[in-house]
Amino acid sequence: QVQLVESGGGSVQPGGSLRLSCAASGLIFNDYAMSWYRQVPGKERELVATISRFGGSTNYADSVKGRFTISRDNAKNTMYLQMNSLKPEDTAEYYCNARLVIRSEYTYWGQGTQVTVSS
Repeated sequence: QVQLVESGGGSVQPGGSLRLSCAASGLIFNDYAMSWYRQVPGKERELVATISRFGGSTNYADSVKGRFTISRDNAKNTMYLQMNSLKPEDTAEYYCNARLVIRSEYTYWGQGTQVTVSS
């Protein structure tokens, strides 16, 4: 049974920092590209950042480039999102995603962690 468990969300003032974690179990972690998504009520889920299987390639949404850093530790089956210079518009539920494409697509989601940026 695959589980992705996010942690590290919370409330922070504008300009502050948070570090999200996603702990994975029940899968071969380094088989999967990993991503962070976020969603606010009434809007579609938005891709924030993606990291390749061994961390050699990363991609970011334009809105977070230069402020967020995605990373992973395959020895710990864990992915991270370091979020700096947070803005109110970063307020959202943040979701961890694991994706593997081999003939078929296998994708898994975490339950989400709330990030609120407010003064």
